[in-house]
This record gives sequence, structure tokens and C-alpha cells, in this order.
Amino acid sequence: MGSLKMEGDDDVLYLSEGEPFIDPSHSGITDDATASNNSATPHAPQLPWVTLNVGGKVFATTRSTLTQREPESMLARMFGTEDPAWNSSVDSSGAFLIDRSPRYFEPIINYLRHGELIVDSDVSPAGVLEEAKFFGISSLIEPLNLLVKQRKPPDDYTPINRREFVTMLKGSSLNSELRCQGMDFQGADLAQLDLRFINFKMANLSHANLSGANMAFCSLERTNMSYAKLDQANLQGVKMVLANLEGASLRGCNFEDPAGSKANMEGVNMMGVNLENSQMAGANLRVAKLKNANLQNSNLRRAVLAGTDLENCNLTGCDLQEANLRGANTKNAKFEDMITPLHMSQSVR
Repeated sequence: MGSLKMEGDDDVLYLSEGEPFIDPSHSGITDDATASNNSATPHAPQLPWVTLNVGGKVFATTRSTLTQREPESMLARMFGTEDPAWNSSVDSSGAFLIDRSPRYFEPIINYLRHGELIVDSDVSPAGVLEEAKFFGISSLIEPLNLLVKQRKPPDDYTPINRREFVTMLKGSSLNSELRCQGMDFQGADLAQLDLRFINFKMANLSHANLSGANMAFCSLERTNMSYAKLDQANLQGVKMVLANLEGASLRGCNFEDPAGSKANMEGVNMMGVNLENSQMAGANLRVAKLKNANLQNSNLRRAVLAGTDLENCNLTGCDLQEANLRGANTKNAKFEDMITPLHMSQSVR
């Protein structure tokens, strides 16, 4: 039969060509050959280094990096066992293929290496956040959410901070009016700044710190200044018509202009404010709401308080000489230790 080799075994005839034929049922055979053929299977001992191809970019790292810091993450489950229950394609070099963005994956792999979250200024933290959610890196979710908020570009609804406003002040001309009408300064620290003549009409200054600021002749009409802090502020000649200052602190403020300009606060809401030791001579507070306000030891000489709600106000030690209180509500108001006597003709209510 030429090159064919015949071997007999009872009723079975084996034919072979080339390498000697091995009977698979032969009792003397070992598992060495089978083991060598399966050397590339997941059962083989794992190497400490792995290579990842993430969206076309190759990352070389260790299994301990991928598994130790976040043991419950997807990466830890993928590379933390010798018999992984996942199937991942590999590229021509043997790197595991992961179809995600390498730009946003890099801060995550670095975090797994050294435990510090570092996101370069040209990398969107929102993109890194999505990758952290995808890979289950739970310890990164909260800091990345915070970073997203910090890097969010300001829009029309973002409150202006002190640095941004100082930049505006430096860039404005002394001869022109700085218009901040309708702008949001909620919670801003504007203490000790020179804010003279600025138009804050209908702006939001709620909870802002304006202590010691010079706000002489500012336009504050319909401005929201609720719970703002204006202690020791200069408010000469301000226009506060229908402004909201409920709960604000104005201790030691000066509303009196030596040149004769009067602060106009007609219809202002000053319920519960603290105006202790303030200079308010000649101020126009007609039909203002001052219920539960503290005006102790304030100077209200020649002030217009006609129709003003002064219920439960503390006016102890005030100077109300020549003040107009006609039609004012003085129910339960305290008038103790007045500097000048209050004439009955000044109040009809």
C-alpha cells in the first residue's frame, strides 16, 4: 500500500500516514498533550500585567490596579478571576478590546493606580462621570458630580461671585452708569466695595454680604435684598422704592446725605430688619412695612413715616423729632427713652 502503514488490533484496522498513529483509547497515554493544547485557555496561570485597547488607545496596567481599589467594579469582575464569565475580543497584539472613550477612561485608570482624581482642564468631567458610572467606579461618582458643577460655565441664572463683579467694576468707566439691572448676586460677598451710583434695579441680592459697602445713590428699586447683611453700609440717597429687605441686617447704616439728598424707601419691605443705631434722618419710609423691626437708638428726625406699619417695632431711644407719623400703625411699638417727646399730633393711629 505504498506509504500507508497497517496495524491490526483484533477486529479493528488502523491506517496512518506520516507521524505514528496514537490510539486515543490506549491505557498508557497521559494528559500532557491535552494540557499543552489548552495552554491558552483561561485556566492557565494569569500574568500580572494586562493590556487594554480602549477605543483604539492602548493602556498597560496590572490586574491589582484593576481589582483592588474598586473590587465591585466591572473591571474588577473582568480581571479578578482566573475563570472570567465574560468574553472579550482581543486585537492583533492580544490587548483586550473595550469600546469606550480613551479620553475619559484615562482619568479613571489613573485614579485606580494612585487614588487621586485628576481631570485636566481640557477634559470634560461630565464625560469622565459617564465612564465612571459605566465601569461601576462608585467612589468617583460624588466627586465627579461636584466637579461638573464647579466647571459649569456661568449662564444667565448663575449668581455672580465677588471676583467676577470686581472684574466688571475694573472694566467700567467712572463717567458711565454700571447697569446691573436684574442680575443675580445671591449670596455674593461684596463687602467693603465701592458700589456708588450702580443700578441694581430688580436685581437679586438675597443673602449677599454688603457690610461696609459704599452704596451711595444706588438704584435699588424692587431689588430683592432679603436676609442680606448691610451692617455699616453707606446708603446715602439710595432709591429703595418697593425693595424687599425682609430679615436683613442694617445695623449702623448711614442713610443721611449732608448735601441734603434724601433716601427714598417708600413702600419698602423691612419686616424684621435690624436698623439699630442707623442714621435715617429725613428718609422717606411712607407706607413701608417695618413690623417687628429693631430701630433702637436710630436717628429718624424729620423722617416720613406716614402710613408706615410699625407694629411691634422697637423704637427705644430713637430721635423722632419732626418725624411724620400720621396714619402709622404703632400698635405694641416701644417708645421708651425717647430723645425728644413724641407729639400726639404726629400719630393718629
